[in-house]
Amino acid sequence: MSKYDVAIIGSGPGGYVAAIRCAQLGMKTAIIEKYNTLGGTCLNVGCIPSKALLDSSHHYEDALKHFEEHGIDIPGEIKLNFKKMIERKAAVVKQTTDGINFLMNKNKIDVFTGMGSFIDATHIAINGEKKQTIEAANTIIATGSKPATLPFIKIDKERIITSTEALTLSEIPKHMIVIGGGVIGLELGQVYRRLGAEVSVVEYMDRIIPTMDSSQSRELTKVMKKQGVKFYLSHKVSAVSRSGDEITVTATDKKDKEVTLTGDYCLVSVGRRAYTDGLNAENAGVKITERGQVDVNDHLQTNVKNIYAIGDVVRGAMLAHKAEEEGVMVAEILAGQKPHIDYNLIPGVVYTWPEVASVGKTEEQLKEANVSYKSGQFPMRALGRSRASGDTDGFVKILSDATTDEILGVHMVGARVADLIAEMVVGMEFRASAEDIARMSHAHPTYAEAVKEAALAATGDRALHS
Repeated sequence: MSKYDVAIIGSGPGGYVAAIRCAQLGMKTAIIEKYNTLGGTCLNVGCIPSKALLDSSHHYEDALKHFEEHGIDIPGEIKLNFKKMIERKAAVVKQTTDGINFLMNKNKIDVFTGMGSFIDATHIAINGEKKQTIEAANTIIATGSKPATLPFIKIDKERIITSTEALTLSEIPKHMIVIGGGVIGLELGQVYRRLGAEVSVVEYMDRIIPTMDSSQSRELTKVMKKQGVKFYLSHKVSAVSRSGDEITVTATDKKDKEVTLTGDYCLVSVGRRAYTDGLNAENAGVKITERGQVDVNDHLQTNVKNIYAIGDVVRGAMLAHKAEEEGVMVAEILAGQKPHIDYNLIPGVVYTWPEVASVGKTEEQLKEANVSYKSGQFPMRALGRSRASGDTDGFVKILSDATTDEILGVHMVGARVADLIAEMVVGMEFRASAEDIARMSHAHPTYAEAVKEAALAATGDRALHS
């Protein structure tokens, strides 16, 4: 029986990063993955393939709608080769997952393929092509999450689908009904809207991306409506049925009026659930919460002292970069270090176009906590760089403490804000004030100038270009 200092169950961004950091710190490390490729949901059926399709569909939409205004004339009809688009997505996924294999070899991490489950607190059974057992002084559970559904919806993976199946369709839907106005539903909905599908989003809450700042919800709704997406907000879905290739979704609005939508595909995107199926956590004595998550303390340690858990399987936002930070944190704790994560400074991003990005507190959270704050906002349409590229939707908003001017939250909608948000994560990590950002030179012309201008606006209506 092979013995290890640490074994990681699950090879998503949290798991494989934890394995690398453990190996860097001198631990004999094993990683267990039930699928044939490493990388978990993010690399195989999540972040990476969805961004590949978002980029490809963006190029197609630009060719159809915007090339002419840039002086680019394409002779003949622009045709969509959807099969090739899906093949490119698959190639990007393979290249990325192959990269994880390289990193495992480079760091001398033993990879086991098969279902990992606890025999007891120090022994793990691996049920793959052959059955094996390993011994681990410490274990990190990184089994991630799976798409959630509603009790009355039967996912058939053909017409009533989750995000996993939406990434491998063989045809463009005529009408895709998306249940859920969160990140995944909006991103995939935009992909297929660009490719010609009618898209309807049914959301239980009164706004899309409800966990983000309400100003971002309003802006993204406005932009996506212009793009042709239909929204049914404050609608509670009561039934989803299939007859042949036709899907019927029944919902009631806030006045209890019944609404019926018919389409050929229904994407169920109502969130994700922690995945502990087959882990046999009870054999190790690990506590699972009522929500199905692995219960951990502030050090991500379970109630069993040598077993930790990270990523989507524990509390908090289900984000790949959050899982990575937690993987590094646990590895360093095991090495006797004292790492720390500030969860308030983990950014959230929606990769629609325009992109949406946030870090820190929303206005709603500050009001609820009775925190006095200042707000400075700057529109992207006022930037020379935005006009040059034609990406004029969106804004940057900075919220700072009314007394100290410390930045409390930053909320953006616009071109490349998924990258711009990093500046504000750095600033907030060092407890920057809005004045600090306002006095820093930002290259011209760039989208980042909107950050400086919003900081100027937050320090006394000093924005220069609005």
